[in-house]
Amino acid sequence: MKVLIVLTSHSELGNTGEKTGFWVEEFAAPYYVLADAGADITLASPLGGQPPIDPKSELPDFQTEATHRFDKDAALQKKLANTTKLSEINAADYDAVFYPGGHGPMWDLANDTTSIQLIETFNQQQKPIALVCHAPAALVKVKTQNGDPLVKGKQVTGFSNSEEEAVQLTNVVPFLLEDELKRLGGIYSKGADWGPYVKKDGLLITGQNPGSSEGVAHELLKALK
Repeated sequence: MKVLIVLTSHSELGNTGEKTGFWVEEFAAPYYVLADAGADITLASPLGGQPPIDPKSELPDFQTEATHRFDKDAALQKKLANTTKLSEINAADYDAVFYPGGHGPMWDLANDTTSIQLIETFNQQQKPIALVCHAPAALVKVKTQNGDPLVKGKQVTGFSNSEEEAVQLTNVVPFLLEDELKRLGGIYSKGADWGPYVKKDGLLITGQNPGSSEGVAHELLKALK
């Protein structure tokens, strides 16, 4: 069971002068769910090397069992510091792909042609594709073989407008994920703000927010089995 985890390489939070990147919990929790189940995991990012960690995700309020485990895991930290460049990845080598969120993907993975082609290939090869929180932004330019948006007619979720409003970044992000998924024909739904909420439609698995990351990983495991 070989799983590819794709992380953002984008570190600038729009024009705020603040930093962003990936959300630690959304990487750590799924990583350990998959690794503990015996998955062989490869980490990749558009630029390779160390992907930027959203500094807010390291604040005490957002720590979980998985992040505490990550903090003590020197081997995983070293692996994370040396992610493979996305352009060197071949979809045929993997059984599934997982995208952690954080605001970074809204800028780079939403537009990254290598990532877009990779997801299209995973879809054509009928392999599970899982994304959590802001990571479904990586789907907005992905198309099916007939040219339709991949999310069209599919049950999906992702970081909601009300959650974006709560973190006061509605006017900072390049687009609102909930609106964009709906515009593309996705059947978007959401649960309570910050509560776990996961949608699975065929081999496409999406989670609403950081609280959904473990649930998405468990659904991905089921899809792999």
